[in-house]
Amino acid sequence: MKTSVYALLVFLGGCCFGVLSTFVKLAYAQGFSLTAISGSQFLFGALLLWLMVLFSKTTRLTLRSIVSIVLCGIPMGLTGIFYYQSLQTLDASLAIIFLFQFVWIGTLLEYVIERKKPTFKKLLSIFVLMIGSFLAAGIVNTDIENLSWIGVVLGLLASVSFSIFIYTSGSIGKNIPAIQKSAWLSVGGLLIVSIILPPTYLVNGELMNGLLPFGVFLGFFGVALPPLLFSIGMPHIGSGLGTILSAVELPVAVTMSSLILAETILYSQWLGVVIILSGIIVGNIRFSFSAFKEQKKAAS
Repeated sequence: MKTSVYALLVFLGGCCFGVLSTFVKLAYAQGFSLTAISGSQFLFGALLLWLMVLFSKTTRLTLRSIVSIVLCGIPMGLTGIFYYQSLQTLDASLAIIFLFQFVWIGTLLEYVIERKKPTFKKLLSIFVLMIGSFLAAGIVNTDIENLSWIGVVLGLLASVSFSIFIYTSGSIGKNIPAIQKSAWLSVGGLLIVSIILPPTYLVNGELMNGLLPFGVFLGFFGVALPPLLFSIGMPHIGSGLGTILSAVELPVAVTMSSLILAETILYSQWLGVVIILSGIIVGNIRFSFSAFKEQKKAAS
């Protein structure tokens, strides 16, 4: 499989995360709680993945490997809790900006853990992405005094946990089949969510009163598909480029907020979306050129 295909898979994983905030807002509008939304998402996401495991190739894992992968799924669960709670007090197009900080946090993690210095082009790409993110989120038109600082802190915590998830998903269990690995990751997410938010939605009738469609939808796009795409693509492109490609999450979130939630999106915000996409292209061109040189060198 070509390296560009692996990059595309990670890009699509970022797109999946971008659609979540809009439907979480819709679920909140129908009266569902954080516990019901986040819990049902991870429950159905895990069920979908384990259903796929039944029809896919698997390998025998040691207990140590299973525990390692399950632990790596914990940041994914924490991301959902922090981010969805921030959406209770912030607009979807604004909450995403704080989660978006994973772009530079991921590169920092790569440097601290692997001592892998970011290239100038990667730093340039991150700089462009950050400028675009502030414009896309409408920060310049936000009344800072009325901003929910609890929502801000929760959004930033989500960015840290998401950065850890992206890094670990690309560095742990590289030789394990992607579906099998993703299924165990979902177990870690489900466990931490169920511990922090006891699954009362299973017994209070919410599932049959409108929660089920949200749980299945969010489970597919928030738990089942992204880890699977990241598990396939991230080991081949690295978490540094992976975070840049995942930045597409913000343009998708802003677009969905405009189309479905009818949130007012200013021209400056659309400009930010264009800048973010340009930043992703800058980072991807660097990667594609490097991959081409490596393939040419190997062929000769």
